[in-house]
Amino acid sequence: MFKIVDLLIKRYFSNEEVVVFLLLLVATLVALAFWGGILAPVIIAVVLAFLLQGLVDRLQRLGVGHKTSVFTVFLSFLVCCSVFIGFMVPIIWQQSVRFVNDLPRMITGIQGGIEHFAQGHSELVSQSAVDEVVSTLAAEFTNIGQWLVSYSIASIPSLFSLLIYLVLVPLVMFFLLKDQKQILSYLTSWLPKERKMMRNIASEMNDQIANYIRGKFIEMLVVGVVSYVVFAVMGLRYAELLALLVGLSVLIPYIGAAAVTVPVVLVAYYQYGTGNDFIYLVVAYLVVQGLDGNVLVPLLFSEAVNLHPVAIIVAVLFFGGIWGFWGIFFAIPLATLVKAIINAWPRQDQLPIL
Repeated sequence: MFKIVDLLIKRYFSNEEVVVFLLLLVATLVALAFWGGILAPVIIAVVLAFLLQGLVDRLQRLGVGHKTSVFTVFLSFLVCCSVFIGFMVPIIWQQSVRFVNDLPRMITGIQGGIEHFAQGHSELVSQSAVDEVVSTLAAEFTNIGQWLVSYSIASIPSLFSLLIYLVLVPLVMFFLLKDQKQILSYLTSWLPKERKMMRNIASEMNDQIANYIRGKFIEMLVVGVVSYVVFAVMGLRYAELLALLVGLSVLIPYIGAAAVTVPVVLVAYYQYGTGNDFIYLVVAYLVVQGLDGNVLVPLLFSEAVNLHPVAIIVAVLFFGGIWGFWGIFFAIPLATLVKAIINAWPRQDQLPIL
C-alpha cells in the first residue's frame, strides 16, 4: 500500500510545476474562503476588466493606442453606469416599494382564486387542503415581507461600504486595464520557468472566462430588454422591476429562470386574473425564456461552455454553497477550470503492475 502511494506521489507530484500549481490553487481557495469579503472589490474589478478588455483590444486593432483605448473604454463605461444609476435605480426603488405594499393584496387575490377553484371542484379538492395551502402561502409571503423590511433596515450601515466600492472598484479596474502586461509579468516572474501545464490551463481559462463574462453580460442585457418590451406592451405592472429580475436570473443557470417565474406569474395573476391577458403574457414570457435557452445561449456560449447540464447544476449548487453569489456567478468557469486541470495534469496511461 505504501509502495503504491509512494509511486503515485513520484509520478504525479515529483514535477516542480505541479507542486507549485497545487500550492497556488490551495492558497487561492483559502484566501477566497477566509478573505473573500475583503477581496470582493478586487473580484468585481477583475470581472469588469474581463468584460471591457475585448473593447480595448478592438480599439487597438483599429490603430488606437493602448492608453487612449483604455481611457476611452473606461470613461464610456463610467458614463453608462452613471446614466443607469441616475435613471433606472429610482424607478426600480419606487416599484420595489409598491410591490412590497401590494404584496398583501396579492396574497388575498391568490387565496380567493384558490377558494373559488375549490368550490367549483369540490370533488377534487377538499376544503381542509385548501385551508392548509392558503395558510402556508400566507405564512411564506409574510416571511418574505418581514425579510424585505429587515434586509432594508440592516442594509443602511452598508451604504458606507457601497460608497467605498464605488471608488475602489473603478480605480482597481482602470489599473488592471492599463497595466495588465506589467501585472502579469510580475506575477509570472515568481513561477517556474518551465510551466507548460500552467500555460495550457491559463490560456484555456483566460479565453473561457472572458467569453463567459462577456456572454453573460450580453445575455443579461438582451433578456432584460426583451422582457421589458414584452411586459410594457402587455401593460404589466412593475415592468422595469420584473425585467431587471428576469435579466439577473440568467446569472444562475436553470435555477434562476425557474425562480423568477414565480413573481412574474404572481403579478400577472394579480393584475389580469385567469383571463386571456394572463395567458398571453405567460405564453410570451415562456417564449422569451425558450428563445434564451435554445437560441441565445448556444450562440453566445457554444465555445465558452462545453459542460453537461448536470455538471453545471452540480457546480452551481456546490460552488454557490461555498462562496454564495460569487460561487454561483463563477460556477461554470470553475467547473471548466476543474475540467482543464484534469485534462492538463501530467499523467501516464497506466501504472506498471507491482
